[in-house]
Parts: sequence; structure tokens; C-alpha cells
Amino acid sequence: MDKSKLAAQRQWIQAELNRCVDFWLQNGWDHKNGGVYTCLDRTGQIYSTDKSVWMQGRCAWTYAYLCRVYGARQEWLAFAKSCLDFLENHCVNRAAGNRLYFTVTAEGRPLRQRRYAFSESFYVLANAEYYGVTGEKTHLERARAAFELYWQLFRGQMDDPTRLGPKTIPETRSGRSLAPAMIGLNMCSVLRRCDPERTGLYDERAKLCAEDILRFHYKPGLGCTLENVGPEGEFWGDVTEGRIVNPGHDCECSWFLMEYANHVGDQALHQKAEEMFTCAINAGWDREYGGLLYFIDAKGLPPESYEHDMKLWWPHNEILIASLMAYRDTGNEAYYNWFAKTLDYCRQVFADPEYGEWYGYLRRDGQPTLPAAKGSTFKGPFHLPRSLAMADQMIGDMLK
Repeated sequence: MDKSKLAAQRQWIQAELNRCVDFWLQNGWDHKNGGVYTCLDRTGQIYSTDKSVWMQGRCAWTYAYLCRVYGARQEWLAFAKSCLDFLENHCVNRAAGNRLYFTVTAEGRPLRQRRYAFSESFYVLANAEYYGVTGEKTHLERARAAFELYWQLFRGQMDDPTRLGPKTIPETRSGRSLAPAMIGLNMCSVLRRCDPERTGLYDERAKLCAEDILRFHYKPGLGCTLENVGPEGEFWGDVTEGRIVNPGHDCECSWFLMEYANHVGDQALHQKAEEMFTCAINAGWDREYGGLLYFIDAKGLPPESYEHDMKLWWPHNEILIASLMAYRDTGNEAYYNWFAKTLDYCRQVFADPEYGEWYGYLRRDGQPTLPAAKGSTFKGPFHLPRSLAMADQMIGDMLK
């Protein structure tokens, strides 16, 4: 371990984290209506006032998590609370069993409802983390109730009160998607930490999520993890939907699994998680231009998504976490090399020393799409500050 190099990397990471945190406080916080705007251009100017419900929860979680890691700061807590209050007052569809909307107007009038329960998942994370910092029981109760709703929807234990129905005609094709189990595993981790009273429940459900991921989606024979599979993990090799591989998702999934393996003391599971990461990085890394491709095809055939060869910020954030966690836990220099290589790439193409925060969307050659954006309906203060804060903490632990 080269401690001087790690220390220098940590110094840059800390500076980027501070710039990111300040960028959203200064430019995204809606002091009039509450909550956060995330459609920001390179300089931080708002280019759309519609609000992402995902981002209200993600932002609230991020600033509460920063308080947990670095100590409570009034401005951080107030920002988190603003997003939580906006969620509660405007983003919960009471007429549809407390499902959450997907987008709302600046004032909070509903715009769009989606069948996926991911708005609910970030609402859970936000309320749980805020409770963990403040001890305000109302937020714990909200987190528990929304987690139960998510779980029952995910496991097919209730009908969706939105009545939107499945994405495809189930009589023709039905199967499994990776994201619900993956996000469920992350929720269990945060809830376990913030709500230790129910550790047994969260451990039981985390075990089911991990089993689903490894049994159905992880395909070592194909060298990848599949986004969509049949009900028993069947490979739909004749259609593009069945061959979708999202290497960034797989890196994120790998560190969720490593984190869980460390919690339960399962070295074999940790090894599988490391293998999942290695498959993802080897299959998805662009050997011509550098960086991680957004989508690839499990058979090397043309991917269906037109943005498949773009470079997005968040998959690189997940590489940083997964590679550093694997290095910390195993001492294997190959993982550190991926961390260092990715950090150098991010410093070169994603970071913006002039205005702060990272570009969200790059072309395959690493140039920002124009006009350049720092935020969108899907990008806000979440993946980047999470990865920088976790990297800062892990490097700090190693340097000790």
C-alpha cells in the first residue's frame, strides 16, 4: 500500500466532495417551495423547474448521511428536512395506497406516476437516515411503512394500488428484473444501521435479496450479470431485453453484496461479489477511449439502447466504491489499480474545476454532451457525494 498516493487521492476526493455539496446547496435548494431542483446546467442555472421525486428522497438521504459521517451541520439538516417535507406534502399519492409520484411541478402538483416503486425506496432511505441522525420517530415510522409497501410490491404480495399493470403482457412474457432486489438489499443495509431494533427482519430480507441476485441474475458462465431474466433465471438469449447488461449496475450491486457479506461474515459471498465486479469491469470498460460503457449486450450483439456507448457519471462512482471496498477487504492490488485508473479518468473528464460538481453525460470519447448538464431528472446529489464520502472514509480507515 502506497500511503502517500492514497493520501493525495483522498485530498482530491475531499475537495471534490466539498464542491459537490456546496453546488447543490447554492443552486438546487428551492427556498420558496421546498425541496430541490436538479435540472441544472453546467454553471448551476435551472433549465427546468419540474422536480424529480427520486431526487427529493436521494437528496434528503445524502445530506442526512453527510451529517452521520461528518457530524450534524444545521444547513445540511435543514436541506434534508426541506426535501423530506416536500416529499410528504406533495409527492405521496394518498389515493393510490401511498405510492409516490415520479415527477411533480415546482409547487408539487403531480405530473407522472410510474409502476416502479423506486420513488418509495428513496423515500425509505431518506426518512431512515434522517431518523438515525435526529431521532425523530415520525421519520422512522414513515420509513418502516414505506419499506413494507415496497417489499410487498416487490415480492408480489399485494396488487399495485396505482393499477398501472406490468410493463409487458404477462401472458406473453414475464420474468425478473435486477433492480428491485438490488435496491432492496441497499435499503436493508441502511435500515439495519438506522433502525437496529428490527435487525432480524432486515437481515432476513437482505438474505432473500442476495439469493435472488446470485441465483437468478449473476451468470458467471456468460461473464456478466443480466438485468432481465425469466422467472427461474432463464436466459432470454434471442431477444435484446434478455441480453441487457448494465456494468454500472453490476458494480453497484457488487459492493452492496460485499457490504452484506461483511455484515454476516460470509467470505464465499464476498468472493462472488468480487467476481461480479471483475466481470462487470472487464466486460464494460472501453479499451479505446477509457471509461465504462453504459450498456453492453451479453452476446456482444448490438445493444438496443441508443445511449449504450455513452459515459455516465454514476457507473464510475460505483466503480470507485466497489474497487476500493474490494481492495480494503482483500488487499488485492488489482482492485486498487481499477480504483486509481477510474479516479484518474473521472478527474480528467467528469470533474469541472471551474464550476464544481461533475458532468453527468459524456459522449463515448469523454466530451460532455452539449449543452452540458450537471443535473437532470435522474441526476442530483446522490451517486457522486455518496461515492466521494465513502471513498474518503475507506481511505481514512486504511491510512490508520
